[in-house]
Amino acid sequence: MSMNDPLGDMLTRIRNAQLRGKSTVATPASKLRAWVLDVLADEGYIRGYERATTENGQGELVISLKYFEGTPVIREVKRVSKPGRRVYMGVKDIPSVRNGLGISIVSTPKGVMSDAAARSANVGGEVLCTVF
Repeated sequence: MSMNDPLGDMLTRIRNAQLRGKSTVATPASKLRAWVLDVLADEGYIRGYERATTENGQGELVISLKYFEGTPVIREVKRVSKPGRRVYMGVKDIPSVRNGLGISIVSTPKGVMSDAAARSANVGGEVLCTVF
């Protein structure tokens, strides 16, 4: 089965697993997903992730979710740029999420990074998602 929005699928898996109180969730591996997970881990929204291989040889990312006093650290995650409508912004137009309490994940020519890192590197790009 082909998947139209792999990143949106990963974000939905994270959201659903946290609603069920799971400690880990698995998703198919890709470079973009790993880069987004690197940003989430650096910003402290997940504990981390590791690469694994399924029994049929496919790559898989096992994400360790993070909770604080029983509630998920990620309260809200939204996909901004979708396959049907890409959203590109310059460095001055990158939105701040909840007055700086959340982050936007931006795909720039210098790599996938948070909105604060993109502002400090003075680069814009495609706004992939927002996390609060």
